[in-house]
Amino acid sequence: MGHGFTIQTQGPGLYEFTTDVVRWLASKTLDDGLLTLYVRHTSCSLLIQENADPEVQTDLQNFLHRLVPPTTDPSMSYLTHTYEGPDDMPAHIKAALLPVSLSIPVQSGRLVLGTWQGIYLFEHRNAPHTRHVAAHLGP
Repeated sequence: MGHGFTIQTQGPGLYEFTTDVVRWLASKTLDDGLLTLYVRHTSCSLLIQENADPEVQTDLQNFLHRLVPPTTDPSMSYLTHTYEGPDDMPAHIKAALLPVSLSIPVQSGRLVLGTWQGIYLFEHRNAPHTRHVAAHLGP
């Protein structure tokens, strides 16, 4: 059972789409299985992360920016892929370090997530983008 989610981003940050996934699951007849999510881009990631305190998202974003700064930072002068902007290659590096797919168990038609867990697309680019996440629910 395949599907997809479209997520509009407005620059770097974590965009939660747990509610969209839950709504889609409610229309399915498969009670128990495995949900696979896969982002079809090379400059963003998927995460399961805390959704109760927004400071967690801020700290994650700040840490990754510090770990992989834009190519305008002197520490990144060795990078050669720079013609798409100073955030492009750092976005590819972040996407290489973080997951681009997630596997989430489904039991009795519900996601098996922890109390404070949400599903996020982590945008690494500065400009707004339309991101596509493929979904597959199987036994």
